[in-house]
Amino acid sequence: MPNYEYRCTDCKHIFEIFLTYQEYGTQTVNCPKCESSQLKRIIKPVRVARSEQDRLESLADPEQLAGLDDDPQALGKMMRQMSQELGEDMGPEFNEVVDRLEKGQSPENIEKDLPDLGSDGGGLDPSLGL
Repeated sequence: MPNYEYRCTDCKHIFEIFLTYQEYGTQTVNCPKCESSQLKRIIKPVRVARSEQDRLESLADPEQLAGLDDDPQALGKMMRQMSQELGEDMGPEFNEVVDRLEKGQSPENIEKDLPDLGSDGGGLDPSLGL
């Protein structure tokens, strides 16, 4: 529905008004509290629904993956974003590794500090560059 939100620049009152698409831009709108016509339109962020396939493809963008070997903080950020996109809790071990990466600790140092990390006992996942 074409509801529009405004903030009055005089009295700071925020209100919403229904206008048809034909009325928007042609009808004068005044603040219901102080009758001022000095209004600023509030445009809220829009959410876009994306398929899981689309989200995963955007994470695998080669430009985003470039330089992850040399930047632990960027690697940690990418891993956290991947976890959020998947919508799954990866567990405390994953969170510990990501927290350490985001603080700038190298994957090699994390592996030394957490030698039993991973279900196979073989350290960090090599497929992630770790």
